[in-house]
Amino acid sequence: MFRLDGKVALVTGSTRGLGRAIAEAFAAQGAHVIVTGRSPDDVGVVVESIRGAGGTASGVTADLADEAAGVELVKSVVADHGRIDVLVNNAGVNHKAPLADFDQGEWERVVQVNLSTPFAMSRAASVPMMEAGRGRIITTASIMGVEVARPTIPAYVSTKAAVMGLTKALAVELGPHGITVNAIGPGYVVTDINRSLAEDPEFNQMIVDRTPARRWGDPAEIGSAAVFLASDEASYVNGQTLIVDGGMTSAL
Repeated sequence: MFRLDGKVALVTGSTRGLGRAIAEAFAAQGAHVIVTGRSPDDVGVVVESIRGAGGTASGVTADLADEAAGVELVKSVVADHGRIDVLVNNAGVNHKAPLADFDQGEWERVVQVNLSTPFAMSRAASVPMMEAGRGRIITTASIMGVEVARPTIPAYVSTKAAVMGLTKALAVELGPHGITVNAIGPGYVVTDINRSLAEDPEFNQMIVDRTPARRWGDPAEIGSAAVFLASDEASYVNGQTLIVDGGMTSAL
């Protein structure tokens, strides 16, 4: 079960963190993964790692702060492989500042990368998916888009909530064409970006105390959730945000 043999999967922001975990999980289940990131060297490292583990992968460099680059990325995958079976909109950015000092340009940058580019890429991918009569679109949301928030990150919280709404809207429109659209809402997962928080005794204890699982998540656990949503076994799961947070939002 949950095999992805022969599937062509594009995973954005897959050179580190959750994106890399998703790419590696897909490859382990038989998918051909297109690894993307801004650094050619970082892309190459992940591609070689996947191949070394027995999977198949190729890499493309793209800066998704430009939605046109995201659209071209989708088109290049279709041109090279003849189709796109799974699109994972994982690439995202954050900006932290007090509200009074929050720069408008930074707000727009976060909205562009976290929301506008995923919309544009989903729109582009939907065309070949509708022609094929099947497809999977998965977007990385966050528990910050559900019922909780933290101060100084209003753009991030807003875009993750919007991603959940976009997921429902696309699911309703694309469902009749055999395409499912879902999101994953990770809780606190240890990655390179937030490792300093996990290593901060006070912050770490706060997360542990508020999480019924009494620990942080592992990136591989997000990869497993993505594999499920991309698989045939999830063919009747549509328009949902799968929260993977160890129970934190339930406890709060």
